[in-house]
Amino acid sequence: LKMFVFLFLAATFAIGTGVMVGGVSDGDINDEGAKKALNFAVDQHNSRTNDMYLRQVAEVVKVQKQVVAGIKYIITVKMARTLCRKNGTGEECTIPEDPAQAQPYQCKFGVWSRPWLKEMTVVEEKCN
Repeated sequence: LKMFVFLFLAATFAIGTGVMVGGVSDGDINDEGAKKALNFAVDQHNSRTNDMYLRQVAEVVKVQKQVVAGIKYIITVKMARTLCRKNGTGEECTIPEDPAQAQPYQCKFGVWSRPWLKEMTVVEEKCN
């Protein structure tokens, strides 16, 4: 009976708050965790490209999050090439207005964050 009451209360709480453990919900890019996840994903993305120029976010399209032994952020962004070289230090990087130079494309990043372990991992990266 105690277990039933616990499960009933847990389900009621999850439904009442609109958060379902394991379910995907809309997120906000102004959330500190989402910002850190996106910055981490972009840094990882730049480290894996063969291009000598940095890529950066031109527009955030969608932010979602999922509670899974931490938080998985699913962030869709429009990326573009900047005129800053990867090894540049402290430069203010801007995206060129000319699409031929900016070479825009879209990416979907999945970042699993476990802040209590100070750990972040890119678990998905799809760009086109």
